[in-house]
Amino acid sequence: MSQTTRRGFLQDTGVKGASLLLLGTRASGNIIGANDRVRIGVAGLNGRGQSHIGGWLGADNVEIAYVADPDKKVLDRAVSVVSTKSEGKSTPKGVPDIRAALDDGNVDAISVATPNHWHSLLTIWGAQAGKHVYVEKPMSHDVGEGRVVVEAQKKYGVVIQHGTQRRSDARIAGLHEAIQAGKFGKLKISYGYCCKPRGSIGHKPVSAPPENLDWNTWRGPAMIDEFHANYVHYNWHWFWKSGNGDLNNQGTHQLDVARWAVDTDQTHPVRAMAIGGRFQWNDQGETPNTMFGLAEYPNGQQVFFNVRNVNYDKYERQVENEYYFEDGGEIVRGKYYAKGSDKGETVNVPDGKVTPGGNWGAFIAACRANDPTMANGNVYDAHYGCVLGHLMNNSYRLGTKVPFNARAGKFEDNEDASEHFMKLHDTMSNGVGLPEDGNDYVVGPWLTFDPKTELHTGAHAAEANVLLKDENRKEFPVPSAASV
Repeated sequence: MSQTTRRGFLQDTGVKGASLLLLGTRASGNIIGANDRVRIGVAGLNGRGQSHIGGWLGADNVEIAYVADPDKKVLDRAVSVVSTKSEGKSTPKGVPDIRAALDDGNVDAISVATPNHWHSLLTIWGAQAGKHVYVEKPMSHDVGEGRVVVEAQKKYGVVIQHGTQRRSDARIAGLHEAIQAGKFGKLKISYGYCCKPRGSIGHKPVSAPPENLDWNTWRGPAMIDEFHANYVHYNWHWFWKSGNGDLNNQGTHQLDVARWAVDTDQTHPVRAMAIGGRFQWNDQGETPNTMFGLAEYPNGQQVFFNVRNVNYDKYERQVENEYYFEDGGEIVRGKYYAKGSDKGETVNVPDGKVTPGGNWGAFIAACRANDPTMANGNVYDAHYGCVLGHLMNNSYRLGTKVPFNARAGKFEDNEDASEHFMKLHDTMSNGVGLPEDGNDYVVGPWLTFDPKTELHTGAHAAEANVLLKDENRKEFPVPSAASV
């Protein structure tokens, strides 16, 4: 797809400022009585798919009617597990392609736990079929297809809930409501961490796919030609055509929490950048295992993000969020520190507004009510959070190599960014023990972004706009919003 075609696709999606109205009517989606059983089809049965199965089996009056996976071994196992654990309450049909469930008028919803490159298209298909959709994070693999999901929800009125479980946490909701009300002063920086140890994936040679795998269905819309065993069943996360790295994998949760705290009238950032690298491993993966990303919103509030996946002695695991305020105060690990104070006070705020029942129960409640506004992590929350990560990733992808040293960060006059990058650099240099010789950072450019058109402007716009929408295989096209 040419650069012009990609830009045309985005302009055709009608992104002239997103309406915040979540549409849902009794004429759209399946009508489910308050006491009727909700019938669900689960797509993708490894990893998170197993969690989905467990979640729906534990929900009240929910039947798993279909399970779908292109790997026959995985599929057969899931059929057996669901039948056994449900004690006969769910006897699902096992199919390689979830479209069988979409064609079944008795199915109310689908649950998407496939690799990332399938998330948006399956959500779009679900909406078109009048099915409610619970979609694993990230909802989109790129900015453009995320916009199409938003337009599909607006057109078909179904419930779409993002698999960001923290959206169901009333304590986090209450904290953000307090921050936005000014309880701690004006928020300056909302910071997320995705620092968990991982290791090298090595190198797997190109080969024929195994006989039990429907390779055509697995790759679906992704422009992937050749099979290698690092794709199946988890390491696809570390390749750009199928995954988004840990920034928009585990990091989607903390990114979403970080964005959730900014002022409620903010949608997308106006600029973003990232610096990082894939250190130590010398493996087949493409995405960074170390990254510092930052983005700035129209009101001046910023989101920082830290990915650190390498492992070393005394590794500090951080999967959490921090908040920094204009008056110098900060909230770190559940405690508020006033400016200049080293005595933290435990943050104690009322619970905030969420649909009760946890992420699984909230989705079922929203489906029963046919009310998209009840979703904990609705389609707009999902889109804005995912785009934040996509922009940081795209800056990295357009970056250039510079020597691995403390001078690598290019943050203009942003002293806060420089301070936090130096903490990361110190960890990589002294904790991990990376020498300057033989290592490089990838420094991405500042990408400016128009939140209304969802297009890049200014320097680097041409190459950055190309990354807003992936090419799709002809058999599995993501539609434009105009034709959704």
